[in-house]
Amino acid sequence: MSDFIARWEQLHWDDIAMRIKSKTAADVERALNAPRVGREELMALLSPAAAAYLEPLAAKAQRLTRQRFGNTVSFYVPLYLSNLCANDCTYCGFSMSNRIKRKTLDSEEIARECEAIRALGFDHLLLVTGEHQSKVGMDYFRQHVPAIRQRFSSLMMEVQPMSQADYAELKTLGLDGVLVYQETYHPAVYSQHHLKGNKQDFFFRLETPDRLGRAGIDKIGLGALIGLSDSWRTDCYMVAEHLLWLQQTYWQSRYSISFPRLRPCAGGIQPASIMNESQLVQVICAFRLFSPEVELSLSTRESPWFRDHVVPLAINSVSAFSKTQPGGYADNRPELEQFAPHDDRTPQQVAEALRQSGLQPVWKDWDSYLGRNAQEKVS
Repeated sequence: MSDFIARWEQLHWDDIAMRIKSKTAADVERALNAPRVGREELMALLSPAAAAYLEPLAAKAQRLTRQRFGNTVSFYVPLYLSNLCANDCTYCGFSMSNRIKRKTLDSEEIARECEAIRALGFDHLLLVTGEHQSKVGMDYFRQHVPAIRQRFSSLMMEVQPMSQADYAELKTLGLDGVLVYQETYHPAVYSQHHLKGNKQDFFFRLETPDRLGRAGIDKIGLGALIGLSDSWRTDCYMVAEHLLWLQQTYWQSRYSISFPRLRPCAGGIQPASIMNESQLVQVICAFRLFSPEVELSLSTRESPWFRDHVVPLAINSVSAFSKTQPGGYADNRPELEQFAPHDDRTPQQVAEALRQSGLQPVWKDWDSYLGRNAQEKVS
């Protein structure tokens, strides 16, 4: 098989949903005691039957997390460069059909944002834009990414899917990682929520992590938008299949998994399925047992109480004080935001909460990514 699409074609949504639902308490106990969690064990840990085993699941996840990552939790923050978008998606505040103010940051505004973010203590940055190839595409990134990279030790990106050649070029400009969420792995549901624009192409998006792997990108982030389909358990299992394929095929790259639940936004929709907080804990801990070495990330979509209690269990990467609109740090404009974050505490407040739990916040990623020389940092 040359890419994940070939593996995806072997996976049958309804069959997987049924297999997950049919798992028993005995299956869950076997999964918890297994020396290695494979596909069948993961199905058991994602199943309704596993809800009764949340305490031992969380305890084992916490042990594995401490063994692999010690007591550290990495901090990052998103920088929204633009809310222009050429797609019409039912669940996104940036959707082209929404009548919101549009803004793309220029060089001076980007510099102000970077200064404000550095003043908050962050050194690990995630660049985010709406999906607009002509206005916020490679020409824009060529112009601005090098200057941004000089100010931060680690730089990731969450933008529209791009070509392998574009990703390879972005790596030379200082890009370390890319997040690209499939939203849902069910093609019919996907088409219901992507009404216009390039994002309608389910398979081009599905193959994006393969292009990232072939381009040698150091970190690849995956996830499904929980609540978009009527079976979040099946979507989460599909993420695990995607992760397993990528790890086996592009073993040089590192991987990150996020667990975004639908949040309120302009023109937003009601979730097709509801994942409650206990179920989110179940999924996070199941992924830790399935892949002990992978980065598990939790964003400000979740509440302060939830994050303070769940991060110590299995999470090793968090955002803090996220602004989901261009210009949000230097000049707060909430009417432009993509979605409303739930945890709006300052970075220092989040860091102190972690320290109270015995964890050490890490503000800077010191890795030298796959031999790329670190660029000189500006003072």
